[in-house]
Amino acid sequence: MSRRKLKDFWQQLGHEDAEQPLETWYHHVKRAVWTGPADVKAFASTASFVGDRVVFNIRGNKYRLVVLIHYPRRVYVRWVGSHADYDKLDISGV
Repeated sequence: MSRRKLKDFWQQLGHEDAEQPLETWYHHVKRAVWTGPADVKAFASTASFVGDRVVFNIRGNKYRLVVLIHYPRRVYVRWVGSHADYDKLDISGV
Protein backbone atom coordinates (compact mmCIF):
# COMPACT_ATOMS: atom_id res chain seq x y z
CA MET A 1 0.00 0.00 0.00
CA SER A 2 1.34 3.38 -0.96
CA ARG A 3 0.85 6.43 1.20
CA ARG A 4 1.52 8.86 -1.69
CA LYS A 5 -2.17 9.84 -2.14
CA LEU A 6 -2.54 10.32 1.59
CA LYS A 7 0.54 12.54 1.80
CA ASP A 8 -0.47 14.51 -1.29
CA PHE A 9 -3.80 15.23 0.38
CA TRP A 10 -2.54 16.37 3.78
CA GLN A 11 0.09 18.58 2.15
CA GLN A 12 -2.64 20.62 0.45
CA LEU A 13 -3.42 23.97 2.01
CA GLY A 14 -6.22 23.57 4.53
CA HIS A 15 -5.84 19.81 4.95
CA GLU A 16 -2.82 19.76 7.24
CA ASP A 17 -5.04 18.53 10.09
CA ALA A 18 -5.52 15.26 8.21
CA GLU A 19 -1.85 14.25 8.51
CA GLN A 20 -1.92 12.62 11.94
CA PRO A 21 -5.19 10.69 11.48
CA LEU A 22 -4.15 9.49 8.01
CA GLU A 23 -0.70 8.46 9.25
CA THR A 24 -2.30 6.56 12.13
CA TRP A 25 -4.75 4.85 9.75
CA TYR A 26 -1.91 3.98 7.36
CA HIS A 27 0.29 2.40 10.02
CA HIS A 28 -2.56 0.30 11.44
CA VAL A 29 -3.72 -0.87 8.04
CA LYS A 30 -0.19 -1.62 6.83
CA ARG A 31 0.09 -4.29 9.54
CA ALA A 32 -3.49 -5.54 9.25
CA VAL A 33 -4.43 -8.91 7.86
CA TRP A 34 -8.10 -8.76 7.01
CA THR A 35 -9.91 -11.87 5.82
CA GLY A 36 -13.15 -10.08 5.04
CA PRO A 37 -15.50 -7.22 5.89
CA ALA A 38 -15.96 -8.36 9.50
CA ASP A 39 -12.28 -7.75 10.17
CA VAL A 40 -12.52 -4.27 8.65
CA LYS A 41 -15.56 -3.48 10.82
CA ALA A 42 -13.69 -4.71 13.90
CA PHE A 43 -10.94 -2.22 13.05
CA ALA A 44 -13.26 0.67 12.14
CA SER A 45 -16.88 0.21 13.12
CA THR A 46 -17.92 3.26 11.07
CA ALA A 47 -16.45 1.89 7.83
CA SER A 48 -19.01 1.70 5.04
CA PHE A 49 -19.05 -0.79 2.21
CA VAL A 50 -20.16 0.68 -1.10
CA GLY A 51 -19.95 -1.87 -3.88
CA ASP A 52 -16.38 -3.11 -3.89
CA ARG A 53 -15.10 0.02 -2.11
CA VAL A 54 -14.68 0.69 1.60
CA VAL A 55 -15.17 4.20 2.96
CA PHE A 56 -13.42 5.24 6.17
CA ASN A 57 -14.28 8.31 8.20
CA ILE A 58 -11.15 10.29 9.03
CA ARG A 59 -10.74 12.97 11.70
CA GLY A 60 -14.23 12.75 13.13
CA ASN A 61 -15.84 12.38 9.70
CA LYS A 62 -14.34 15.65 8.41
CA TYR A 63 -12.60 13.63 5.70
CA ARG A 64 -13.41 10.47 3.81
CA LEU A 65 -11.02 7.84 2.55
CA VAL A 66 -12.08 5.40 -0.17
CA VAL A 67 -10.11 2.20 -0.60
CA LEU A 68 -10.30 -1.03 -2.54
CA ILE A 69 -9.32 -4.13 -0.56
CA HIS A 70 -8.09 -7.39 -2.00
CA TYR A 71 -8.14 -9.58 1.07
CA PRO A 72 -6.10 -10.44 3.03
CA ARG A 73 -3.33 -7.83 2.60
CA ARG A 74 -3.77 -5.56 -0.43
CA VAL A 75 -5.31 -2.14 0.23
CA TYR A 76 -5.45 0.42 -2.55
CA VAL A 77 -6.17 4.05 -1.72
CA ARG A 78 -8.55 5.22 -4.43
CA TRP A 79 -9.57 8.66 -3.12
CA VAL A 80 -9.22 10.95 -0.11
CA GLY A 81 -11.04 14.23 0.39
CA SER A 82 -13.42 16.28 2.43
CA HIS A 83 -16.81 14.99 3.46
CA ALA A 84 -18.42 17.69 1.29
CA ASP A 85 -16.41 16.56 -1.77
CA TYR A 86 -17.29 12.94 -1.03
CA ASP A 87 -20.98 13.83 -1.17
CA LYS A 88 -20.46 14.93 -4.81
CA LEU A 89 -18.35 11.88 -5.71
CA ASP A 90 -19.43 9.05 -7.94
CA ILE A 91 -17.71 6.36 -5.92
CA SER A 92 -17.90 3.80 -8.73
CA GLY A 93 -15.55 6.01 -10.74
CA VAL A 94 -12.70 6.00 -8.24
